[in-house]
Parts: sequence; structure tokens; C-alpha cells
Amino acid sequence: MLLFQKRFHAGLLDGSIRLTFRRWQKPHVRPGGRYRCHPIGVLEVEQVDRVPVAAIGEAEARAAGFSSRDELLRFLTEGPGGPMTPQTKVWRIALHHGGDGDRVEIALDDRLTPDDAGALARRLERLGAWALPTLRLIGRRPRVAASVLARSLGRERDPFKIDVRKLKRLGLTQSFEVGYELSPRGRALLAQLPRRRPAVPTHEGPPSSRSSRANRPSRRSR
Repeated sequence: MLLFQKRFHAGLLDGSIRLTFRRWQKPHVRPGGRYRCHPIGVLEVEQVDRVPVAAIGEAEARAAGFSSRDELLRFLTEGPGGPMTPQTKVWRIALHHGGDGDRVEIALDDRLTPDDAGALARRLERLGAWALPTLRLIGRRPRVAASVLARSLGRERDPFKIDVRKLKRLGLTQSFEVGYELSPRGRALLAQLPRRRPAVPTHEGPPSSRSSRANRPSRRSR
């Protein structure tokens, strides 16, 4: 996932922002990768280079959404890492908006009425017994690899991923480079669902030894 402040979203969407500069210790993206940028969709990375601050020009600063090179440098200095020198190296990432990708618009709608929540709960029941436990698991373990989540449920990765896509089509989850998260809609749904209750036995078990002794006639009464 690539994070951008809201003020950059319009430029990313219309293509006027084509660069970003980051002070990472190591690159978090790779050329050719597609990364979610909530809430505008997907960004595709074209090129990743490490450059000294002195090499950044005015045109590159404007392509990154800043009015001047000085504004960009102030922005980088205010973030993690502190003061910079002309020799300080930063990551220069060329990118472009890659569309909505797998984003589901309804996923952002968290205004669920009790009727909405009830209808979604019934949809989950129709999907199968796996659906609600999987949704709760993703809520507890966001951004965890699908293979790890599947293993914790005793499932194979690929069938697990197919099932999670069904939850995504309902607008309840969002996918990332690694793992998943609940969408705002998914979080709102779980907040309205009752917590799981202990299972109630469906049949009487064998009587305890104490009960058996209590019901057994005493030797005196024989």
C-alpha cells in the first residue's frame, strides 16, 4: 500500500502527479508493482531509484505535487528522518494511477441499519459456515499472508483466497499486497453482530458418576 495525504489525491487521479519521494531505509515498492492507495484505487510503479537530495530539480518537485523544490524539501524534512544534507539519499518513485483495481465502492459505506446488518448476516450464512469465522479472523489479523490465515483455519491457501473474494464482493474486506483488512463496511457489520456464544449441547451426555451413584438404590433399601 502507498499512502498519500488527501491533498495529493486529485493530482494522482488526473496524472499531474507522477513522482513521489520517500525517505525509506529500503524500498517498499518495486517497478511493475500495483499498490493500493485508499480511497482512489491502485497506483502502478514504473521506476524506483535512489537519488541524492541535490539531484532533485524544480520540475521533479512539481511532478510530485509541490509548488517548488523548497516546499518538497521542507515536507521531507518534517517527516521521519529529520534534517537532510545535499548528499542525503531518498527514494524517487515514478508512478501513475492504475484505476480502481479490485476496489468495491460499497466497501466504504459503513452506514448500516439493523436491517442492512441482518441482510448481510443472512448472506454470510448462505455462503457457508466458513464465512463469519473468516471475516472475524481477518479483523483480528489484518495484513497477514493468506497462507498463514488459511493454515490457522486448517485450510489450503487457494480455496481460502477464493472464498475471501466472495467476502470482498459483498464489500466486507479489502485486499493488499500482503493479506487483507476489513473494509469500513465489514467493521460496521461485525460491530452489530452478536458475539459468538458458547456452543449449547444438543443432547444429554452420559450421567456423571455422582449422578449414577445418587440414583442407584442403596443396599439398605433393597
